[in-house]
Amino acid sequence: MSKALYWFTDDLRLQDNLALNSTLYASNSIMFIYVLDDSLFSATNFDHVQLGKKRLKFIQQSLVDLSEQLQQLGYELYVLKGQTRAVLNRVIDQAGVEVVGCHQGAGYDERNTLQHIKSDNDTVRFIHQHNNLMFGPQQLEVKDLSGSFSKFRKKADKLTVSSPVEEMFSETLPLPLSIGDILSTKDRSELVRATHNCDLIEGGEKAAHKYLEAYFSTQSASSYKLTRNALDGKYNSTQFSPYLSVGNISPRQIINRLDMYERIHGANDSTYWIRFELMWRDFFHHKAIQKGSSLFKFAGERGVRPLTTYYPQRFKRWCNGTTQFPLVNACMRELNETGFMSNRGRQIVASCLVNELQVDWRYGAAYFQQQLIDYDVASNWGNWQYIAGVGDDPRGGRHFNIEKQAQMYDPDGAFQSKWGNGGEQPCSDVDMVDWPVMSVKHGH
Repeated sequence: MSKALYWFTDDLRLQDNLALNSTLYASNSIMFIYVLDDSLFSATNFDHVQLGKKRLKFIQQSLVDLSEQLQQLGYELYVLKGQTRAVLNRVIDQAGVEVVGCHQGAGYDERNTLQHIKSDNDTVRFIHQHNNLMFGPQQLEVKDLSGSFSKFRKKADKLTVSSPVEEMFSETLPLPLSIGDILSTKDRSELVRATHNCDLIEGGEKAAHKYLEAYFSTQSASSYKLTRNALDGKYNSTQFSPYLSVGNISPRQIINRLDMYERIHGANDSTYWIRFELMWRDFFHHKAIQKGSSLFKFAGERGVRPLTTYYPQRFKRWCNGTTQFPLVNACMRELNETGFMSNRGRQIVASCLVNELQVDWRYGAAYFQQQLIDYDVASNWGNWQYIAGVGDDPRGGRHFNIEKQAQMYDPDGAFQSKWGNGGEQPCSDVDMVDWPVMSVKHGH
């Protein structure tokens, strides 16, 4: 009888979850675990925590949804806290687990943790697959990832996106495997249904599919290329990114729904551009796997150190939205209030931090990691590398004219007016870290 453990990470869904399916087929009994690692709440990432309050709430909503779905099938979701490696090793050992399944992400630290757990349990079978990509590693060659996005895109345009796996379970479900008294109450994190603020995006697989259907029930996809750079506005952008970031939904499911839309309404440049943006996401994820720890290096892979440093007061004003640039301030106040910012806004504020304020780009990336509900390691750090000129962009960095951007994307000042009158927001979710203190240890 194969005892299995499925370890949820950034794949908080039941449908189209390849690693979950494979683990279920390989087991006779199974338990489901999610670990909130203690390190996520320590301000060791350029003086920021890795998991801020708004993203934590989004994850909690996703876990409640996942738990309710599993309960309907006779299972329990165990949400544990502690140091991930120690927690997993203890459960594997004391429960006699023979098979461990999990999503294999793109993050360097996450992949390292998985490798350590595998090494600690060399008699256990590990099943890990990439759950959150359009294109699997087997569809790409090393040369496809040896240059810029343009080179990757030429290959990606010719590739087929696999259909989502809709059926989660085999006909015979594995028996529930209880965690019993392996871990005490203090090792468990109570699942509490987080109240939903209608102004914010709600997490969960059901919420993700509800939103997916709502988006494609409009004809917004047919004008996406024209509206995607708007600073706000319902359905001007797709806003699939929060659901993708924690795996409430997969890129394959989005592409499948987009195909249905095109069959009814027709394909055009805008519907293609949704694919195009998902290709960008895939590119960053594949490149993150390839880059490893160099994704976080000041000089990146190019090895050319930017002419920037750490200015505490400049950085604090940028975080709080109290710079000399009204558009930047509006974008940052929106981020602090909602946990979200448009793609155009992200490029503008990142360019401002690096070019106008001449602050080390890694502090901006760490602040985004803390504040964004749709943070994912590959897209966040990869995009910041692009802006700083240490990524894969042959043009060597991006510098946006802030005044021109305001004229183009907020000509009547409506967005700046909406977010321009907020008070100072705290720069940290950890009791106002003292900014002059500089700790440059990254954790992702």
